[in-house]
Amino acid sequence: MNTRALPDATGHFDKFGGKFVPEALYAALAQLEAAFESAIHDPAFAAELGKLHTEYVGRPSPVTEAPRFAQHAGNARVLLKREDLNHTGSHKINNVLGQALLTKRMGKTRLIAETGAGQHGVATATAAALFGMECVVYMGKVDTDRQALNVARMQLLGAEVVAVESGSKTLKDAMNEALRDWVATVDNTHYLIGSVGGPHPFPMIVREFQRVISTEARAQLLEREGRLPDVVAACVGGGSNAMGIFADFIGDPDVQLYGFEAGGEGLETGRHAATISEGKLGVLHGMRTFVLQDSDGQTKESHSISAGLDYPGVGPEHAWLADTGRAKYEPITDAEAMEALRLLTRTEGIMPAIESAHALAGVLRLGRQLAETQPDLEPLMLVSLSGRGDKDVETAIRWFGLDGSADKTTGGTE
Repeated sequence: MNTRALPDATGHFDKFGGKFVPEALYAALAQLEAAFESAIHDPAFAAELGKLHTEYVGRPSPVTEAPRFAQHAGNARVLLKREDLNHTGSHKINNVLGQALLTKRMGKTRLIAETGAGQHGVATATAAALFGMECVVYMGKVDTDRQALNVARMQLLGAEVVAVESGSKTLKDAMNEALRDWVATVDNTHYLIGSVGGPHPFPMIVREFQRVISTEARAQLLEREGRLPDVVAACVGGGSNAMGIFADFIGDPDVQLYGFEAGGEGLETGRHAATISEGKLGVLHGMRTFVLQDSDGQTKESHSISAGLDYPGVGPEHAWLADTGRAKYEPITDAEAMEALRLLTRTEGIMPAIESAHALAGVLRLGRQLAETQPDLEPLMLVSLSGRGDKDVETAIRWFGLDGSADKTTGGTE
């Protein structure tokens, strides 16, 4: 399978993808596609981005084995691709720097972005500071409340953070507002989409800027293990980190690809964001993909304890990978994710983002299943640890019932 063959010239992954936008944005999307096609064939662009990766982001990100965590995953060995160690704390910086360089090539001076967990917003504000650009970040009011630390980080970096009060006040609504801003300001503004969603060419561009994750991981696994992993796993909201870790393995049929999406409080409750498991074909934010819909075809509100996965759609390439069977997608509940977060923290001293904890819970479940059905198998599982958990401490405090007080007291009588 040629991993770069899609999308086609019209931006489609078979029946998924496309470009469903107001006429006012067609010229901007065409300009962006032309700038990207020119840049990826320009050695100077590759050199500038590569230098930023090395000297600013800290790439290549390492691969860390998690043996004590893996004791809970049947017979599996678990390796973590450490995107949490990147500058700004997640994989988001990979795509943001690439698109910021494209913005410079297009002669635009203003960046806008939407964000759920805040990691993409922080990365965009960081790039804006680095390149001296104006920056506005749209964020659902619910997410500004549960990610206050990241709101403050963006403001310190010089970005204006706009809390969106409409709809469910989460990522979907932030994206709606960012699109409205872009229609009105397209002459000097680039909309820096953070996931492999939205109208063509964004899914392709974000995939290519995140491909560095799997390109590095593939080489690292071959060097240290002498072979490719049996399983590559990642969490999936819009799907940027998953597409980044999948990209260079799609053409390897012996490598199983697993995406773990937000099962929220359980599929049976209706309070989830399991778009591939429960969605139907529809159009959302400029793309045709699987969308959570009600009986009238209207987009349903989604739910996840993870702000970064709380989205009722998914990138069109993931929809295509699911439709063709090349990748498998399964839901993980809030409870499963939080238990995996606690387990990795306690066994390895690594506190993952709640988004990443969905992937960790997924490999725990998969490893146990394989141990039951194929007891002689010792699968090698590679997990994209897409972000670190600092931003989620407040959520963890509430979930685990911590109060932040000391365990004991001593002294005080002298």
